Amino acid sequence: MDARYRLSSDPADIDRARVHRWLSDDSYWATGRSRERQDAAIDGSRCFVALEAETGEQVAFARVVTDGATFAWLCDVYVDREHRGAGVGTALMEFVVRELEALDLRRWVLRTGDAHGLYERFGFTEPEQPETWMARELPGGGTR
Repeated sequence: MDARYRLSSDPADIDRARVHRWLSDDSYWATGRSRERQDAAIDGSRCFVALEAETGEQVAFARVVTDGATFAWLCDVYVDREHRGAGVGTALMEFVVRELEALDLRRWVLRTGDAHGLYERFGFTEPEQPETWMARELPGGGTR
């Protein structure tokens, strides 16, 4: 990533309205998520952003749900369409990994429909025993 960008885990650097717009209007996994629900998710998570160094405009976001001791779920990773292909997503993931590795967590998980190659570069693989994993997903859950 070039010097046009800076990375941050400071909650004050999150443009919450922009994150909500990206995720609720342009993502395939959080379409229709309410602003209140998104703000609650941010408040309950460790969040990471990439910003244009000169303007401070947010260009990417990632959220991690973790207990800080054993487990982390990487989610809501989004790079602004105008900044894709500039290495922002890779740099953001390097930053997230560096920050979380200090916690010495046993397991990190994520769910993605389109970025397997990116996450594989950071050690993510299919679960060794996928038959031991279960999920409870409710239609429309998480949008209000």
